[in-house]
Amino acid sequence: MPYFENFGKRLIKSPKVYWGDSGLACYLLGLTSAAELERSPFLGALFEGFVASEILKSQSNHGMRKELYYFRDQQGLEVDFLVPRPNARLWLVEAKATKTVRPPMASPLLSLRRALPKRSARLLVVHRRSPSQLTTAALTPGVEALDVERFVVELNRTK
Repeated sequence: MPYFENFGKRLIKSPKVYWGDSGLACYLLGLTSAAELERSPFLGALFEGFVASEILKSQSNHGMRKELYYFRDQQGLEVDFLVPRPNARLWLVEAKATKTVRPPMASPLLSLRRALPKRSARLLVVHRRSPSQLTTAALTPGVEALDVERFVVELNRTK
């Protein structure tokens, strides 16, 4: 569901659809191996759907309302997820199927934080783990890079 407040911007309010079962989505796309998935143009969308399902599972497991938002405006600013947290705070989350994160990936998060300075509690780029590279925690000042496994751990912390 799109997230909107009065930002003084023209927002795009069309809904997004996520596949809750990435295995079924891969089957329907004809992807039968990890190698095929790596080459697939759908890898990013499938990873985003996987992150969405993990957010919703965490909310459900903690007895919270299932709320998942995204942000997109007509100027092209898009943030994959705005995740409600306690005390009316939000986590701004970008899901990237890459195993190597780069500072420019934080740009949409930083732009949206300027519009939500009091609401944005945490800015995160969630990515796939690379077995051969060191984990990067700080992507750029104010933005964290977490592999998907660490992101799930953080989601499930009570506070």
